Amino acid sequence: MNAPNDLTAKEQRAVRATLHVLRLRVRSWKPLAKTLRYEPDTLSKVAAGGASVTPTLALRLARHLGVTMEAVLAGEWLPAGTCPYCGHGPNDFTDEEATSP
Repeated sequence: MNAPNDLTAKEQRAVRATLHVLRLRVRSWKPLAKTLRYEPDTLSKVAAGGASVTPTLALRLARHLGVTMEAVLAGEWLPAGTCPYCGHGPNDFTDEEATSP
């Protein structure tokens, strides 16, 4: 039987956003998984919401980023305006034309 998760839904969303941003930076799950000592498939499942975020993963992310675990859990380390779902920042789409229906 699995132990209950001590992280709130909001904290889990913040960690998932962190995973998305870092995956965008390295362009694949494989190098990120190697750094964090996880399987790429596991990180992909966690990021997609198919598996719960663990406190261990949050701590490893914080150490990797050089920030506190609290900053990761609160999403405070993310650049302002970062999409929590895809990880893109507000300036990632400035070269695209906006279209209206």
